[in-house]
Amino acid sequence: MKTGEVVRAWMRVLLGFTPSLSIEITRECPLSCPGCYAYGDDHLGGPLLRQVRDFKGQDLVEGVLRLVKTHRPLHVSIVGGEPLVRFRELSILLPLLSKQGIYTQVVTSAVRPIPKEWRDIPKLSVVVSIDGLQPEHDARRKPATYERILKHIEGQQIKVHCTITRQMTSREGYLREFVQLWSSRPQVVKIWMSLFTPQVGERSYEILPPLARQAVIEELSVLQGEFAKLELPKGLLDVYRRPPTSPEHCTFARTTRSVTADLQRRILPCQFGGKPDCSQCGCIASAGLEAVARHVLPLGIRMGPIFEGSYRIGQFVDRIRRRASARRRPETAPAVGGDAWNLPPASTTPPQ
Repeated sequence: MKTGEVVRAWMRVLLGFTPSLSIEITRECPLSCPGCYAYGDDHLGGPLLRQVRDFKGQDLVEGVLRLVKTHRPLHVSIVGGEPLVRFRELSILLPLLSKQGIYTQVVTSAVRPIPKEWRDIPKLSVVVSIDGLQPEHDARRKPATYERILKHIEGQQIKVHCTITRQMTSREGYLREFVQLWSSRPQVVKIWMSLFTPQVGERSYEILPPLARQAVIEELSVLQGEFAKLELPKGLLDVYRRPPTSPEHCTFARTTRSVTADLQRRILPCQFGGKPDCSQCGCIASAGLEAVARHVLPLGIRMGPIFEGSYRIGQFVDRIRRRASARRRPETAPAVGGDAWNLPPASTTPPQ
């Protein structure tokens, strides 16, 4: 992160806002990936993702813009479900978020073509999830196969994100082959690698055993020195070795507001929902922000205590703001754009 971005995020924290907003833009997805946390039984602590209300058309555009106006994030992450199910609405939203100076990333399987005009939107990153080499990926993530991905990213500049599971550790050199393959693609600007993060008590074969996890981290440390597109700095890998002990001690969990497809219900304690096993956390977003918090400034000053003090101040400011807001008469939220979006009306069909 650049110094200016850190300062802006720090100011948001002092004012009681969360600098990042993660939105499950839709409950719909044509994939059925093993280990997908979004469709887990405990993800929302009640209803399943496919059961919550889902917005389309103008209602979705206006709903997201209201969320952004309320929470004033610096960074918005669009996840799902599969965001490209709502590509028409996103083609309206993404330029508007860019004009507000908001950095936005869309995390997709690339199961359908990525709109060509997205490439020219400033402050936008398209992140394509690719789980391993072609045989394993195609089996896990069909219909978002390698063939479709390669076709749908033509003419784009993307970031590749891979979640490493136990299956990828069964053959020596597997991760090197993956990184080398995608580093050679001109459409790829960066490669990110997460480690599979289970829920407390989960017994899935996806989980990396302790020794395998250590070996993966050591291998990634070597690979990041050899492949320029692999973005895994030492501080981030150190967090993989020693993750935050709980959401209350996780910088990412405390600085990111995660919202599901009804645009109201918060996902807690972090974007994984449920009860994530923090001792086995391998989330690259969590590790990246925690690495910033653990960074040591000149004179031996650590960023962590500065954040802690700022966070407490921000929570106090937020409480005051909420009390003041509660005393005011509720106002009807203004419409954003009306029929000017020229989009189909939102579906009124109840969840199936």
